[in-house]
Amino acid sequence: MLAGELYRDDDVELVSERRACRRLLDEFNGAAADEDERRRAVLERLLGALGADSWIMPRFACDYGGNIRIGANTFLNYDAILLDCAPIVIGDDVSIGPRVQLLTALHPIDDHEARRTRWESAAPVTIGNNVWLGAGVIVCPGVSIGDDAVVGAGSVVTRDVPDRVLAVGNPCRTVRAL
Repeated sequence: MLAGELYRDDDVELVSERRACRRLLDEFNGAAADEDERRRAVLERLLGALGADSWIMPRFACDYGGNIRIGANTFLNYDAILLDCAPIVIGDDVSIGPRVQLLTALHPIDDHEARRTRWESAAPVTIGNNVWLGAGVIVCPGVSIGDDAVVGAGSVVTRDVPDRVLAVGNPCRTVRAL
């Protein structure tokens, strides 16, 4: 799976890992409003890395957790969905709006039988430093977003976004340099 090769999502080991992740997510999402230290401790157990002064608001959802690396001083707002079947790397000083989705899972397009029998693959997502993703942005598998970029609310990012640009739309396109 992590090598980008085809895999089945019903693999016993993967199902077990997702269950363990969901248990930690239940604890994180179920913590009381004033239990910030408890939430931080759960995130440190769940994620591959969580930088200093970074925070995720509940409700948070992911597949495995361990494939997610978040830099320092980064904020993920409510209802973030990070499908981490491949690595998701988020840099330092990133602001991620509510209901943003970072998606790594891919399903076969031309091989109808493989899709019907639930084979899939995954491609990593990388978010640079000092990036702002507006509310409801969807970042598709294999996409990288460059340093100091801003992606407008509701955009669907299907291709890489270069450094220091404003990009918006569906599909997301660069509108100007920053």
